[in-house]
Amino acid sequence: MRQLSLGLKITLWLIAIVITLASVIYQKMTGPTYPVRTSVMLNGENVKYRFLRSHDTSGDAVMELNVPDSTYRAIYQYRRYRSHDAWTTDTLKAVDNVIKVAIPKQPAAGKVMYKLSLLKSDGEIISLTEEPVVIRFKGSVPLFILIPHIFFMFFAMLISTRTGLEALANGKSAQRYAWWTFWLLLVGGMILGPLVQKFAFDAFWTGWPFGHDLTDNKTLLALIFWGIALWRHKKTGNGRKWFVIAAVVQFFVYLIPHSVLGSEIDYTKAQQ
Repeated sequence: MRQLSLGLKITLWLIAIVITLASVIYQKMTGPTYPVRTSVMLNGENVKYRFLRSHDTSGDAVMELNVPDSTYRAIYQYRRYRSHDAWTTDTLKAVDNVIKVAIPKQPAAGKVMYKLSLLKSDGEIISLTEEPVVIRFKGSVPLFILIPHIFFMFFAMLISTRTGLEALANGKSAQRYAWWTFWLLLVGGMILGPLVQKFAFDAFWTGWPFGHDLTDNKTLLALIFWGIALWRHKKTGNGRKWFVIAAVVQFFVYLIPHSVLGSEIDYTKAQQ
């Protein structure tokens, strides 16, 4: 392994930052908690709507639909997700050109499916949701836990990427960066992560072997690969290949949207 030049180090850090930010943005925009956005033409005007897919258990999830005038109505249908409930249908009136929709609050990990359409005065129905939107309710996570969790997980990805680039460049700092990645993942994903999960969904761990939460499982997988990489480096004195493998695994792990296959209540089994 060799000492990298200052210029190459800066270049590798910039590449790592770009890759990390791109993966964070991709994960956020493709996850199941990212709001559904749509737009429709109403009276010759393009009106945009945003439908929630995540909300706190502190109250109903309230959304406001702007309409051109108060003659519009909204047809609102909803039922609990994974339940035997029949669809409940309400017709909502506009007040001052705004229609308020309130999705009834659920306990932590409870989900509700909902559909929305606009009803014009001439009887025309304009669908706003091509398919039912699913919203999940979660408990409030204290900021003193949530912020450090986000900090550690972000820098775990950043340093992981930098480790892989360092190893590819045959730099001598790869082992040091690998240890940083391991400890950032351990604290952020395996200590703070379960605390976030407990506050949000009343369970410390819902990944393997107790469940199939991909957020838990992917964090565990990444940590295992970094542990293997460090072990191989200690045993052989050259873990360069394994550092690259671990960094690639973590990159693809971070591309899996957050909260996929996450905690949810099965109302078909839960007490009604």
